[in-house]
Amino acid sequence: MYKNNIEIKRHLFKTGITKNIDFRIKMLNKLKENVIKYEEDIILAIKKDLNRNENTTYMAEILPVLQEIDYFTKNIKKLSKVKSKKTSKLYMGYKSYEIKEPYGVCLIISPWNYPFLLAISPFIGAIASGNCAIIKPSEYSINTSNVLKNIIDETFDKNYCEVLLGDKDIVENVIDNQVDFIFFTGSTNVGKVIMNRASKSLTPVALELGGKSPCIVDKNIDLDKTAKRIVWGKTLNAGQTCISPDYLLIHKDVKDALIEKIIFYTEKFWGKEPLNNENYSKIINEKNFNRVLNLLEGTKVIYGGKYDEKTLKIEPTYVEPPSFEHIIMKEEIFAPLMPILTYENIEELYNIIEKNKNPLAMYIFSTKKIFSDTLIKNIPCGTVCVNDTILQVANHNIPFGGRGYSGIGVYHGRYSYNLFTHRKGVLKATNLYDINIRYKNDINLKLLKSILGYKKR
Repeated sequence: MYKNNIEIKRHLFKTGITKNIDFRIKMLNKLKENVIKYEEDIILAIKKDLNRNENTTYMAEILPVLQEIDYFTKNIKKLSKVKSKKTSKLYMGYKSYEIKEPYGVCLIISPWNYPFLLAISPFIGAIASGNCAIIKPSEYSINTSNVLKNIIDETFDKNYCEVLLGDKDIVENVIDNQVDFIFFTGSTNVGKVIMNRASKSLTPVALELGGKSPCIVDKNIDLDKTAKRIVWGKTLNAGQTCISPDYLLIHKDVKDALIEKIIFYTEKFWGKEPLNNENYSKIINEKNFNRVLNLLEGTKVIYGGKYDEKTLKIEPTYVEPPSFEHIIMKEEIFAPLMPILTYENIEELYNIIEKNKNPLAMYIFSTKKIFSDTLIKNIPCGTVCVNDTILQVANHNIPFGGRGYSGIGVYHGRYSYNLFTHRKGVLKATNLYDINIRYKNDINLKLLKSILGYKKR
């Protein structure tokens, strides 16, 4: 069904126009103009989809997109340069290069929780790298998906880039018609399906997934800042953030004091009745709302626990799970629920985190550098943020992405450029002379090893 859409874009790609630097910069600037033009539409659409307030949407979705565009328009010439590389002594006179070559037609599959940012951010990387692109946004955040389509339709020729609306059948159809690269953001389970389908045509993939991101609190902390930043990160978008602190690991010596402060800042941010706060985000749909309520069953509620079936809101809720076998400790929560556990030493931390290893993010709160450095060194994860939450995703100068169950590949800034291009190695030989030694069967290996530095001592 969508084979023609892909073939038309592949034909355009083969003309070479998308590889032209000036063309890419022009397209990025045009995209920036239309993002600014449609700011109010984006904000209103996300308000309808998630009940998110204007300030949060601008700071979390629109501003990062504008900054990413600015980064590429300023750096694209440098990023696209052919790089000279060293050549072995054995091939003196030969020259080596690295060329970053765009894949062709890229498919970007984006989720509903940050429906504008997580569609446009990888899209920017794809077109800045010289590709054509297809965006398949989530059908759950349909209001934002419609605005996204309007922006892309107005900015780009359909033969170059387009948005396809619909359900998962579209994704399957496009993948089966062999795009050249797939970028997926979403759950680990769906990521497995995407990767399996792509494997049939050996299409390269990047998977930005999630997992249970631990928030570790040492006994040596700034109590107020720690509580404030944890609450902000956890309740942002009602916890529907792939790098949201999933569960809290507090040193037993500060547990009571920290929980008291967490409750204080929860009420300061959202009031004592957050369900009535018009700026407090809702759960995306009834299916996910019911899934979240199921996670609460059997837990001990420390604070919160109320919900509204009509508005699909669940207030910030802190619980103690009955065991590590409880469902709330086995799957990504993706909601404003936070299990709280305690520990006494680092070995306990290692054992707990190993149960949900390779999280997308790890948060560490401590005033002791040796504590945070030890955890950074010894706990595998996608990203780390020390003494704050979420903000590591906002810096496009560092890579963002997971490992294992939390993903494959990193992006943002120059990492996006690397992700959406194949690094082609090129060796250019000289005709001034020939390396005759390779044609001989009676090579003086002793002399050769001596020249190359591999002689026995």
